[in-house]
Amino acid sequence: MQHFVMKAFFLLALTFSCGQAAMTDSATGIDFKPSMDGLSLFGVGVRKKGPIKVYSVGMYASSAARDALSSLSKTADRVKALASLQSSVKANPPTSFLLKMNFKVGAEKMASAIADSVSPRHNNVNDVEELKTLIFDGVSAKGAATKGTTFQFDCANSGVGVSVDGKKQGQVSSAGLAQSFCDVYLDDKCVSSALRDSCLDNNCAP
Repeated sequence: MQHFVMKAFFLLALTFSCGQAAMTDSATGIDFKPSMDGLSLFGVGVRKKGPIKVYSVGMYASSAARDALSSLSKTADRVKALASLQSSVKANPPTSFLLKMNFKVGAEKMASAIADSVSPRHNNVNDVEELKTLIFDGVSAKGAATKGTTFQFDCANSGVGVSVDGKKQGQVSSAGLAQSFCDVYLDDKCVSSALRDSCLDNNCAP
């Protein structure tokens, strides 16, 4: 019995040390599974618009991206760690962002909100419009992005893949757009500072 308990404890510790643990966004209570499509959950955070908690977001990235963070202190090396988080994720695709709605938003407003976040970071208007259309088409089929609706954005060298409620809507074939989309959540003007903080908490040294 003691051997079984020790083995279970070891496996649990290994799971947490490798970052393979489910997480809950404390702001909304929304849960995220520990892995998705071969990528590990790095962190979770909330996207707010004023006092409204619009959605929670989880970022899934590669082990190579995690390796670049593991030796950095989330406190003593905070500035360097945040820069490394952004650069390592972009240098080691794919990376996926999973959005889970906490507040109802109309199709046009949701598509525009995400497109407007990408636009200042990306100089190809056609790419942004194509991304906006994929989001709009995916949401308009159900009327609105109601609470519980999910959006998955897969950022790879081939571009940005868009899924709504698990259904693939298509891909914008632009590696540059994929990099810009990562910046929406990882640069110094990111839309969710809570996500960046969570990524450091879970992947950096104390």
